[in-house]
Amino acid sequence: MKALYFPAKDKVLIGALPDPIPGEGDVVVRVRASGLCHTDLDVMHANYGPSAFPVVPGHEYVGEVAVVGSGVVGVEAGDRVVIDPNLECGTCAACKRGWAHLCKSLGAYGVTTNGGFAELCLVRADRCHPIDDMPWDIAALAEPMGCVLNGLSPLSGRLIERATIFGTGPMGLLMGLALKARGVAEVNMVDLDPARLDLARGMGLNGVHSGSDDLASLEQACDFAADATGVPAVASGLLKYLANGGAASFFGVCPREARIDVSPFEVFRRQLTLFGTHSLNHNIPQALATLAEIGPTVAGVVTHRLSIDEVAKVMTGHKPPGSLKIQMMT
Repeated sequence: MKALYFPAKDKVLIGALPDPIPGEGDVVVRVRASGLCHTDLDVMHANYGPSAFPVVPGHEYVGEVAVVGSGVVGVEAGDRVVIDPNLECGTCAACKRGWAHLCKSLGAYGVTTNGGFAELCLVRADRCHPIDDMPWDIAALAEPMGCVLNGLSPLSGRLIERATIFGTGPMGLLMGLALKARGVAEVNMVDLDPARLDLARGMGLNGVHSGSDDLASLEQACDFAADATGVPAVASGLLKYLANGGAASFFGVCPREARIDVSPFEVFRRQLTLFGTHSLNHNIPQALATLAEIGPTVAGVVTHRLSIDEVAKVMTGHKPPGSLKIQMMT
C-alpha cells in the first residue's frame, strides 16, 4: 500500500508499506479522507506524547471497511466508518473514572501506532463508527468535533447566552458552530484575518476584528470565552471578557513552557471558572450527530482536499495560503 510515514524524527516519506493483515477483533479500513492536524506535526517532531517511529500519522480519518478479522461482530466489509483514534489501557485510575482521554498510558492511531495517511489502516473494530451516507469530508471532522464537545463538557448545566471564541481556525470554527447548534444566541469569533471573519459570518457566526470597538464592547460581558489560538498572550486576556459568574476555556494548545498571570482574587470575587480539556472521550457518535445538525455549512471548514503527495509537501512547510482544515482525499 502507498503511505505517508515518519521513518524517524523530523522526516517525512512517501512509499510502499506492507498491506495490514487483521487479527482477532480487527478490521482493515480503506481510507477515503484523512484530516491534517497540528498534532501530526508535533508527532513528526516528537513533541507530542510518546511519538513512535516509524509511524504513519493521521488520527482524523474515515473510510470503507475492506477486510474483517475473526471475532468481529457488528462491522462488515463495505461499511462506511469513522475511526475513534484513542487507545486507552482501561485499568488506570483515569480509565476507571471514565476518562479514557486522560489515560496514564494513552495511545492513539497516528501517534503510537499507524494511522490514516495511507491507503489502508488496521484498526480495532470497536473503534469504528458508522457514518451512513454522510460525505467523507464532513465525517472526517468527527474527531476534531469530538474534541470540541469534550471541550464544552464543563459547561454542562450553565446558561450560555453570549460566547466569544478567540481564533477562527478549524477548531475555533467548529466550537462556534457547536455552540450555535446548542442554541447559544450570540457566538462571537475574534480574529485578525478579514477572510476568516467573513467565513465565520457566512456560517451564521459573528465576526469580530481583534482590537476593534466591537471587541471592546464584549469586555466583562460574556458567559463563556475560549482561546482557540494557543497564543499565551491571547489566553492571558480571557478573564477580561467574562461577565461575573462566567467561564473561560484554555482550549488552544499553548507551548508547554508558557505561563500567564491570573488574579486569584478576581476569580474569587467574580466567581469565575477556568478550565482546560484534552482530546475527545469516546464521543464520536455525539460528534457525528452535531455535524449532522449543523448541516452542509460545516464543510466550509475544509479548504483544501489534497493528494497524499501534496499532504507530504504541506508537512515539510509548504502550507497553502489561506488554508484552514486540510484533508487527504483518496
